[in-house]
Amino acid sequence: MSDDTAASSKPTFRAVLTPHRSLGPKGFLILMSLLCLINFGTGLMFWVLGAWPVMGFCGLDVLLVYIAFRASYRSGRAYEAVELTAGELVVTRVDAMGAAERFAYNPYWVRVLLSEAVDGRTELRLTSHGRHLVFGRFLSDDERREVADALKAALAGVRA
Repeated sequence: MSDDTAASSKPTFRAVLTPHRSLGPKGFLILMSLLCLINFGTGLMFWVLGAWPVMGFCGLDVLLVYIAFRASYRSGRAYEAVELTAGELVVTRVDAMGAAERFAYNPYWVRVLLSEAVDGRTELRLTSHGRHLVFGRFLSDDERREVADALKAALAGVRA
């Protein structure tokens, strides 16, 4: 492998963008334990008062919250990897099920656009030769700004 080939394949910028999940596994366990305890106590109180069917609904409540959190964590497995080398900018989008899409751009022609609405909402996009790719949708507005600035700087470095 020549020095030019090795230099062009070495990443000058790499970022893995992942959705934010504010509740970690330990917090999830604590939340579910408290929810079970509260619902069991409430259901037991209704059982003693003679309204025994309420106990089943309390259990159903806990089950639905558990299913909703598991679905949220499953969607949190999705990510986008952005990698810039001297010859190519590649965005790889992997969904929660593991299916990947790959988008490749020439770093000399691609532009990073950060659209900002009046209310402060942002949209991060790559554009080249009439093709547009919106990425980082699950990031916060501040995170999109940071990624845009870092990627613009890295592209300027590659072009120089």
